[in-house]
Amino acid sequence: MSTLTLSHALHDSKTMLRRNLKHAIRYPSVSLGSAMMPILMLLLFVYAFGDSIGAGMGGSRGVYLEYLTPGVLIMGVAAGVISTSIAVCSDMTNGIINRFRTMNITRSSFLTGHVIGSVLQTMVSLVLVVGVALALGFRPDASPVEWLAAAGLLAGIAFGVTWLAVGIGLVSKTVESASNKPLLIQFLPFLGSAFVPAESMSPGLRWFAEYQPFTPMIETLRGLLTGTAIGNDGWISLAWCAGIALVGYVWSRSLFNSSTTG
Repeated sequence: MSTLTLSHALHDSKTMLRRNLKHAIRYPSVSLGSAMMPILMLLLFVYAFGDSIGAGMGGSRGVYLEYLTPGVLIMGVAAGVISTSIAVCSDMTNGIINRFRTMNITRSSFLTGHVIGSVLQTMVSLVLVVGVALALGFRPDASPVEWLAAAGLLAGIAFGVTWLAVGIGLVSKTVESASNKPLLIQFLPFLGSAFVPAESMSPGLRWFAEYQPFTPMIETLRGLLTGTAIGNDGWISLAWCAGIALVGYVWSRSLFNSSTTG
């Protein structure tokens, strides 16, 4: 790729990013919706089950809040896939792509703008979740470097699952379908160690929880924020992030190229 072509692609991606961010500002309820579910889960589990589960962990509600918050943050990342999928599907079905095809813009900038815009929106929503957790009494034992590592991990997870969400939006024929298909991604943290340790689950569910991608991500984030052991979960999390992003990118590019050919 020549320098001129790369510069053109970066300029077009910046334009598409600005377009998506303007949509987010114009319709804040869509962006805030990604933060509402994890916040509601945080409030529900802390106040409805925090005392009993905390007692089972040898502590109190505060102990459970320390355990729960990292898992809820990962859930917040997963919740962002629905809005991304809907936004991409809406663009594909409302005819805006046909307009873009008549313009001198880099085709990949459409996908790049959606991905970067969605990752930024997800990170903003996570700030809100952290703010609520702190208000409830969450007191992380993390250094500035560990906070940066935690933010990097969350951004990497968001980047990977957002590419999957783009592919889901491209393959969906209606907005309703685009809102339903990502539900599996959104609820996978429920079947991991977000709410209770995997060791406390039944054997079959425990096996699934230990080997699905979100559990090592949760444990890595939990270790960074609360000082628990990370072990190999950090490297496993990075490998999952890279693999999910690669699969989502290749899938999305293939779908988008085939849909805009001609």
